[in-house]
Amino acid sequence: MSRPKMVFSRAARRSPNAGSVHEADYRIYATYRRTGSGAFIGDLKVVRTTDNKVLFPFDGAPTIGPFETASEAREAARLKGEQMVALDLVCPE
Repeated sequence: MSRPKMVFSRAARRSPNAGSVHEADYRIYATYRRTGSGAFIGDLKVVRTTDNKVLFPFDGAPTIGPFETASEAREAARLKGEQMVALDLVCPE
């Protein structure tokens, strides 16, 4: 089963510095997946909606987990997403 890919309009892009950026200008997509060994890995995508920039995952991004339960993996991914948003608010790329 394949997941649908998110498509963003290039016409809607604008610089993150074009105005003040707030927490509401980010989308955090946190979920989990199961490994072959039965462990759970957090799966995360963080998008800045003002310019549709994907902040996470990036090349070399760390693996979130492994965890014993799906809820732990999802919660860890959500917390990592919130951390990425906080860091980008302090110092946007």
